[in-house]
Amino acid sequence: RLFGVGPARRVVAVGFAFGVGLTTIAALAIAADVSRSAELSIWQALFSDPNAFAMLRTAVASGSAFLTAQLLDIKVFDVLRESTWWKAPAASSFLGSVVDTAIFFSFAFAGTGLPWISWAFGDFCAKIVMVVLLLYPFRLFVRLYPDSRRSPVL
Repeated sequence: RLFGVGPARRVVAVGFAFGVGLTTIAALAIAADVSRSAELSIWQALFSDPNAFAMLRTAVASGSAFLTAQLLDIKVFDVLRESTWWKAPAASSFLGSVVDTAIFFSFAFAGTGLPWISWAFGDFCAKIVMVVLLLYPFRLFVRLYPDSRRSPVL
């Protein structure tokens, strides 16, 4: 946010690749263990073992939610950047939180029989509390950062 849209998008891309990559490796490791004991291919085990499939589903849900919500957050922040100091971080965080929570919990848990809607509501509430608690410290942090290091508004 201090350095502009381009660097923010690069950080999101690296975070996305790292997070999805590690979770996918974990899912494949679980599937490999299952495939050895059940005489299945790793791909068969990945989709037939509940633990491996849950890890894969978590990777897809988390990656999709993170990428979509963070790119939306960056766009909203950039559009509101020149308005009153609190509008850009509050609006971008709020909308990003809505999208992140909706995508992650629906992709990860819909159809599982688990109480995912109440979990999603709790997760969203926690995110909003964090926005409220960290909004003013964000302003202080930005004010302390030297202007010469910031990129122009893109």
